[in-house]
Order: sequence, then C-alpha cells, then structure tokens
Amino acid sequence: MNKYVEKVVEQKVNRTLEALNRHGFKATCVDSKEEAFILVKSLIKKGSIIGVGGSETLREVGLLEEFKKGDYHFIQTQATGLTEQQRHQLYRECFFADVYLSSSNAITEDGYLYNVDGRSNRVAALLYGPDRVIIVAGINKIVGDIDEAIKRNREIAAPANALRLNKKTPCTKTLKCHDCQSPDRICRNYVVMGPQANKERITIILVNENLGF
Repeated sequence: MNKYVEKVVEQKVNRTLEALNRHGFKATCVDSKEEAFILVKSLIKKGSIIGVGGSETLREVGLLEEFKKGDYHFIQTQATGLTEQQRHQLYRECFFADVYLSSSNAITEDGYLYNVDGRSNRVAALLYGPDRVIIVAGINKIVGDIDEAIKRNREIAAPANALRLNKKTPCTKTLKCHDCQSPDRICRNYVVMGPQANKERITIILVNENLGF
C-alpha cells in the first residue's frame, strides 16, 4: 500500500476504534488474519459452547475449521445436509452459547454496527442471548456513516452473499439491490447497533486486510 494511502487508512481505523470503544464495544485492530486467528483463540476457553453466524470472513480467517476440531462445543449451524427443522434448532441453541462468533456487514467511523439478515438468527444473537460476542471484520467493512453502510450492503454485501448462497434473486444477475419481493430474498431485517449497556459483552476485532463481503 502506498505510504500516503496507508496513513489515511490508519487514521480512518483509529477514528473507528475510538468511536466503537466510546460506545461500549471492546474494539481493537490487528495487522493480519493470522493475528486475528490467534487473538480469537486466546479469548475462548477450551470446552466453551460456540455459536456462529454465516460468515465468509470467519471462514477466510480459518476459525470455522479450527473450532470443529473437538476442543470446543461448536454449534455447526452451517453444516450441509440439515433439514430446516434441524437448522432452526441449532440457531436456537446459539442463544445459550458461551461465545457467539460473527462478522458485520458494515462498521461506521462514528461507532455503529449495521447488519442485515434474512432469517435474522444472526442479528438476534448479536443483540441478545449469548454471554459474549466476538466480531471479526476486515477494514473494507468500515464506512463513514449509516447511509454509507446501507449503500454498501445494497451494492456489495447483499449481492455477494446472494451469489454465495445460490439465491434466485435479481441481484445475483445485476449485482445490485432491486428491493425485490423474491421468496429467496436475504435482506429482510435491518439492525443498527449503537452504544452498549454491557461494555464487556461485545469484542470487535478489526483486521488490516480486506476480508469477506
């Protein structure tokens, strides 16, 4: 990265961290996904019950495969071959997890998280239930404000996720949101997370790389 651009990005990250911490999140930044992997593992005791939302970021960091290895009770909500009833039951089990892992669709420089869900199991768990939440996000998720967060979801996150999930929605063809009424629509509930009452619950790890959608 050009040194001048690097300086601009550094200031942007610092502004975001300051705002997040001011809002009661425990926010920090690491240089790489390898460092993020090590940090997340250090925050979770062996034997912990771990819930998870669908996340390309967590997959890229290597955490999904790591927590399947047996030292943890990992609730595999994304396992293949599950019936809808089985998957629904796993989503409900996540509310009683010791730790919930996720990413975020967007994080604003003024300290807000913006997330969009179809089933809403992920946003529900972020808001309430699991004792602790750890959010891992690349710096590509940082935006100026909520308006930019909404635009980012409509133009990047939603079409990319719909493609990943093989959804039959207009955005998979045009790669932009149509505010569709498709049965396969994945954008159904929109959640802004602001200043937190419990300042120990949500840890946010920003990674100085582009990760996920």
